[in-house]
Amino acid sequence: MPILYSFRRCPYAIRARLALRYSDTQVELREVVLKDKPSSMLIASPKATVPVLVLDDNNILDESIDIMLWALKRSDPDKWLPQHTETEQLNIIAKNDHEFKYWLDRYKYFERFPEQTQDYYFNKCLEFLHELESLIEKHGFLFQGQTTLADWAIFPFIRQFAFVDKATFDTLPIPRIQHWLNFFLENSLFEACMIKNTPWQEGNAGVTF
Repeated sequence: MPILYSFRRCPYAIRARLALRYSDTQVELREVVLKDKPSSMLIASPKATVPVLVLDDNNILDESIDIMLWALKRSDPDKWLPQHTETEQLNIIAKNDHEFKYWLDRYKYFERFPEQTQDYYFNKCLEFLHELESLIEKHGFLFQGQTTLADWAIFPFIRQFAFVDKATFDTLPIPRIQHWLNFFLENSLFEACMIKNTPWQEGNAGVTF
């Protein structure tokens, strides 16, 4: 079966596991210790970041959104990827990955980025959250009245932002985002993807996921 190198708390790895689980795609999961990445993963993907999916034909997918799209092409029972919004969904995901994540890292690890204050980085993050708030107000979820690829792909990053300071997040004037986040936090699919696994070591069998 395909091999997935993953790290439980990484939002990119979370989104990949969500799509694989949703599409009922069974993989051998190898939990990675980021400070001691296995050589087999580095050989498969020299970029050295999770997730990495090694397919059974030895092709490699090492971008989380590519893993999600690959899984959805195998099975998409709830129509996470409606064709009429595919381009818009990929655009908002790209904005999340390349703009919001940039500010999120600086907000969460502000000590490493003394160029600005944590409050500055926090407010830059809020710009994207207000954009999402408007989409949810219009549709119920980001693009329609049910979850789509964009919701599941972006949710792990909003979760990461919220739990930097959950008490403050809960007081923000973004009630739709807060409700939206709770929907995913309480979802059985997410819970199934967050089970703790022992770190994998070379020569050992991974966990069937």
